[in-house]
Parts: sequence; C-alpha cells; structure tokens
Amino acid sequence: MKLIFDNTTLDLKPNGKSYIATFDGKTATVEILRTEKGKLDLLIDGKRVIAYVSADNAKRWVTVDGRTFLLTKSSGAKRRGAGGDQASGLTAPMPGLVRSVNVVEGESVTKGQTLMVLEAMKMEIRIHAPMDGVVKSLAVKVGQTVEREQELIKVESQTSKV
Repeated sequence: MKLIFDNTTLDLKPNGKSYIATFDGKTATVEILRTEKGKLDLLIDGKRVIAYVSADNAKRWVTVDGRTFLLTKSSGAKRRGAGGDQASGLTAPMPGLVRSVNVVEGESVTKGQTLMVLEAMKMEIRIHAPMDGVVKSLAVKVGQTVEREQELIKVESQTSKV
C-alpha cells in the first residue's frame, strides 16, 4: 500500500503482524499496538510513537512528534508490470468489514468512483476504481470480514477490450 504525505510517498508492506515502511529512503518496522478514535499507538523500530489522525471526507491528517502530514492513499490496486494485462485487482489495505458494495459484475465504472466501503479500526475506507473500466469480478459481499491483502474486486480497463 502506498500512502502519500505532502508529496512524499510512504510505502507499507505487510510483514506478519507488522508492516515494513519505506519513507524518504529509510526503512522501518511498524507495528500497531493499539487504536482509539483518532489515535494510533505505534511501535516503530522498537520505539513507541503516538500518532493522531483526523479526517475530513477523503483527506486525513496525521500528527507525529509535532509534525502534521496530509495523507492521501493510492488505490489498493496491485500494480502490474508494463505491458501486463489491463485488469486491476483491488485488495483490502487492512483487515475489516465490508460495509457496502456499490457496483455489480459487468458494470462500467469511472476512475475514482467508489466501488465499495470497508470499515477497519473505526475508520471508513473507500475502495476506488483505479481506471475507467468494467467490473470483471466481485470477490466479497456486504457483511463479510476480509483480511489484509485479500482481493476484493477486479476492474478491467475498457482499452483492453479493443
């Protein structure tokens, strides 16, 4: 999962119960110890850190050690190599519960359209279409619990149907 803080990318890769985080060319192990509304208790390379999170629709602000970052999230799409197929499998960024599914298989979607909503750690996570395309498959339904990196939906680019 890639997160963008004020034009700097934070890349998070699951590693068991923790994440490997790469930020500004540095790598750290991050573990979520506890969550409360608007507050994350983290262990970053063995050091306990408190992060405060506030949100306004799709925007999130994270404050750590007195520094506040505007956070945006790239889609949960697994990246394909150049020249690969034009289908994008969207995965769950973290364990959660499927709150809504807003599309059906075969439906045309536009880039940025909200396809489904997950609830995780008391947050609402919107899964957006990474491109204009057609819903190729739905792997989940409302009320289902999903695991981190579990495939949720596949969107096929309209250009691949040429």
